[in-house]
Amino acid sequence: MGIEHFACITMEQTKLTPSGKPFDIHERLLLFACDIVRLTQFLHTRGPIARRLFYQILDAGTSVGSNAEEADGASSHDDFIAKNRIALKEAKGTRFRLRVCQRTGLLSPDFYPMVQESDELVKILGKIVHNALRNAATEGRHKR
Repeated sequence: MGIEHFACITMEQTKLTPSGKPFDIHERLLLFACDIVRLTQFLHTRGPIARRLFYQILDAGTSVGSNAEEADGASSHDDFIAKNRIALKEAKGTRFRLRVCQRTGLLSPDFYPMVQESDELVKILGKIVHNALRNAATEGRHKR
């Protein structure tokens, strides 16, 4: 019952990393959000504690991609940084809750790769924020 990503119809071929994941961060976050939906459907069947956690995971896990999308349409560089910081915060919250579910046995091993994916997304988003802050500081536009 491994994780099967929802297919998205696009006009162009999606570029993949050597690990087979989409190179485009927005595409990768979309796949992550779809996987979060599947995971929360599974958690819904695992009892009252899992159901309580699934609402939090669903909210935070789908918010990551939404905030990253909003960052691309930001009205300023500071707005870009702020929205990506929110995406990073939501990714960290999702990662934490997934790890709690994994360590308490609420997750099926089929979903363990999502814990790793959440960790990779935190690192990517952290680097985006770091680079944006560094670029803004170089240009004298942003105060931390």
